[in-house]
Amino acid sequence: MSEISDTTNCSYARATIDTAMQRLGIATLNAMQQAAIAACRNDGGVVLVAPTGSGKTLAYLIPLISRLESVETEIQALVILPTRELALQVDSVARTISSGFKIACCHGGHSFKDEAASLSGHPALVIGTPGRLLDHLRRGTLCLNRIATCVIDEYDKCLQLGFLAEIEALVTATRKPRLRILTSATDTTDLPDFLSMGKAVRLHFEGEVNDTLSVRTVSSPDKDKRNTLLQLLCRIDDAPTIIFCNQREGVEQVASFLAGHRITCVAFHGGMQQPDRERSLCRLRNGSAYICIATDLAARGLDIPRVAHIIHYDLPLDEATYTHRNGRTARMNADGTAYLIVAPHEELPTDTQAVPLPLNIAPHTPAAPPMTTLHLAAGKREKIGRGDILGFLTQGCHIPSQAIGLIEVKDHYAYVAVEKEYADTAIQQAKQEKIKGKRIRVSLAL
Repeated sequence: MSEISDTTNCSYARATIDTAMQRLGIATLNAMQQAAIAACRNDGGVVLVAPTGSGKTLAYLIPLISRLESVETEIQALVILPTRELALQVDSVARTISSGFKIACCHGGHSFKDEAASLSGHPALVIGTPGRLLDHLRRGTLCLNRIATCVIDEYDKCLQLGFLAEIEALVTATRKPRLRILTSATDTTDLPDFLSMGKAVRLHFEGEVNDTLSVRTVSSPDKDKRNTLLQLLCRIDDAPTIIFCNQREGVEQVASFLAGHRITCVAFHGGMQQPDRERSLCRLRNGSAYICIATDLAARGLDIPRVAHIIHYDLPLDEATYTHRNGRTARMNADGTAYLIVAPHEELPTDTQAVPLPLNIAPHTPAAPPMTTLHLAAGKREKIGRGDILGFLTQGCHIPSQAIGLIEVKDHYAYVAVEKEYADTAIQQAKQEKIKGKRIRVSLAL
């Protein structure tokens, strides 16, 4: 384990740093994370501006968890985030490094009753989206008057989505926490008075250039770019790819077009139900789909590792959106490529540094992923864990362990990736075998 800079070598954070690095498999914290942890040593405000994918979650979770007191029975810390997916991602990281502190996660598309039960269990940390948190506050299932640390993650995105009134109500209910942390991917100089950030420490890391990202332009002869997109997909390697559209309707149209050409893909946008959004991201993460067509909801705050290609099917509406989209690839020193499909009536911004890509390269048929995803109709609330699912597949279904991929367990269901040839075996065997003494329905997650 690499040595941490002296700026973070303080007793309040040392144990949490060690735990986080060990459990997350991190060799060292980056400069931004070290600076943020050091800035949070004292009470007051911290504004952290850093690009998508730079590790802001860990930068604020380490000092937050370091401040939690095991003897306190009230909620001590609050993290407000703009999207359900980001809430789930932060919840997962926090549970990994929190060393036994109870955590409650609240967001739309989730059972309010389950959340209320979790909040009544004296969590130390509450993570959630503005609307759902305010709903709990108004119904009396959430009490924030003992909050010591308050984080508003991706504050600029919260404003973009119109959550200012909800955030003001929540922050007011916290009665001025001792430590207030604001994170953003873009500079936020004008902040409302209710945040009390006038004397905040400001950390800016947004100017770093990603030299592992290549940008190419692809000319479409028609206003309708779908055939050009198909040609492009037939000329790039089969690797995790996100195709960005500006509207939900465009996402559905492109997904239907690709599916009609027998290309495995998933869709992701704000009009989808939460389980459908989770399933799409899970299939992209576990390798049972290489291609995701999405709105800018997927441009930041999502845990989608190893994305090789970003395709701007619709050109981004502004520079910030362009930057956030590209931030999905070329992360953690890995290479990545962004492609901008340009129709005859469109023009690139004059400062776009891109190289034209001709489509006269020999095409290939995009490969079907070797994995498929199974849906199990039980999860954490039914006391089903990863080990139970793995045991069922290896022992009850006799599936080789190397043929089993990522297992994700939700509240009332679970997803597991298996090689396609074993999917039917698992589905049929589930009709005969029990998992942890329970008969659980297994089906394909399509």
